[in-house]
Amino acid sequence: MAYIDYYKVLGINKDATEKDIKNAYRKLARKYHPDINPDDAEANKKFQEINEANEVLSDAVKRKKYDQYGENWQHADAYEQAGQQGNRSYSGYSGGGQQGGYNFESFGDGDDFSDFFQSMFGNMGGAGNGRQARYRGQDYNATLSLSLADASATHKQTLAVNGKNIRITIPAGVENGQTIKIPGHGGPGTNGGPPGDLYITFNLADNPQFKRSGNDLYTTVPLDLYKAVLGGEITIETLNGRVKVKIPPETQNGTRIKLKGKGFPVYKKDNESGDLYVTYELRLPTGLSEREKELFTELAKARSKTDENVK
Repeated sequence: MAYIDYYKVLGINKDATEKDIKNAYRKLARKYHPDINPDDAEANKKFQEINEANEVLSDAVKRKKYDQYGENWQHADAYEQAGQQGNRSYSGYSGGGQQGGYNFESFGDGDDFSDFFQSMFGNMGGAGNGRQARYRGQDYNATLSLSLADASATHKQTLAVNGKNIRITIPAGVENGQTIKIPGHGGPGTNGGPPGDLYITFNLADNPQFKRSGNDLYTTVPLDLYKAVLGGEITIETLNGRVKVKIPPETQNGTRIKLKGKGFPVYKKDNESGDLYVTYELRLPTGLSEREKELFTELAKARSKTDENVK
C-alpha cells in the first residue's frame, strides 16, 4: 500500500501540539463519520484514515517512532536492535525484503488500510479474510434553552436523546453559550465500538427584569415620591426571593445601591454569587385630588420661603 502521511491526513504540521491533534481529529471525524455519510465509500475510507492517524499521533511514544521510522514505525524496536547488533541504521527503510538477516515486511498487506489499523480496531470477520472495524459512535450536539431563574439554581432536567430519556444535573451559574459534555450519551458505536458523547450548549433567554454582566445583575425599581422624600422601606425582587430595603429620606432619582451576594451564582462554586445593583426610578403621583394639589401648593410656597431665607 502507499505510504500514508498521518500529519497530512489530519491537516496539521509536524510541530502540532496535542491540542492541535485533538481538535483536528474531532473536526474531521464528525465530518466523515459513517453515520453522516452512510453510502459514501470515500468518506468511509477517509474516516478510517483519520482514526488511524489520530491513534498514532495522539500517543507520544508512537508519534516519536512514527516521526523517525515513518510507515515502518511498528518495527522500530527491531530496527534499533538490528542496528546495535550489526551497527547498521535502518532509518528510512521501507518495503518488504531481506536485509542483514532480518525480514521486515512493508506496513500493510495490499488492503485499503494498514494492518496496524485493523489490529487496533479488531479483526472481527468470520471465515476468509473479511474484516469489520469497530467505530466510535457519533457525537450528538443539542441546544438547551433556560430562563435566567432556571440557570441560577442547580436542578435536574430530563432530556430525550436517541429515543431514550436521560436525567442530567445542571449546575447553577451556567453561562449563555456554555457547552458541557455528557460522556457516552451520543450515537451508538458500530461493531462493538464505544458510544459517542452528548454535547449540550445552553441558551439563556433575556430577562425583562434583570440584566446580567458576568455574575452581577442590574435592575431598576420604582420609588414613589413620598418614600423618596420622607424615607421608608420597600420590597425588592431578586432571583432567589424578596428582600426588604430601607430608603433614606431625600433619596434622589437614579440613586444606585448594591445588594451584596444577591446576583448570579458563580459556576460550580457553592454559596458564592455576584452582586445585585438596584437603581431607583422616581415615580411622580398622578390623578391628584384637589386637597392633594392644595397641599403641594402649600409645600411649594413653604419651600420658596426656605430658599429665600437661605439666600
